[in-house]
Amino acid sequence: MEKNQPEIRLVNSWPEDEIVLLYKAGGWWKDSYDKAEVPQLITGSFAFAVAVDQKTGKSIGMGRVLSDGVSAAYIQDVVVLAQYRSENMGKKIVQILIDFCISKGIQWIGLIAEPGSSQFYTTLGFKSMEDYVPMLYTMEK
Repeated sequence: MEKNQPEIRLVNSWPEDEIVLLYKAGGWWKDSYDKAEVPQLITGSFAFAVAVDQKTGKSIGMGRVLSDGVSAAYIQDVVVLAQYRSENMGKKIVQILIDFCISKGIQWIGLIAEPGSSQFYTTLGFKSMEDYVPMLYTMEK
């Protein structure tokens, strides 16, 4: 019997409930978020990749790129459901996003690796940016 090979697609839309499920799996979805904004999140991305289980047609992973389309791109929101992580799905998603950026002439591709995930990204060609510190704006002063 042939093994079910998930397919990775660059998409312009996807069912909101499935994307919310993936954001929840990544620990990034807050109850205050509105799933009705998911279509804009997808179309506002430079590229949005979804890994699809071909048997069920459901999404099992995702990743996206934010970019001006000219000089720089940032990969973010890469997540794969736990039961599919042993299949290198995350690496395949990131590689498709990298290939897409390069095909558009973008060679500066960055990301912020979550704690404990830097080794995953170094195997894909990313290097730590010494002396650079990721920062996040907060409303607190």
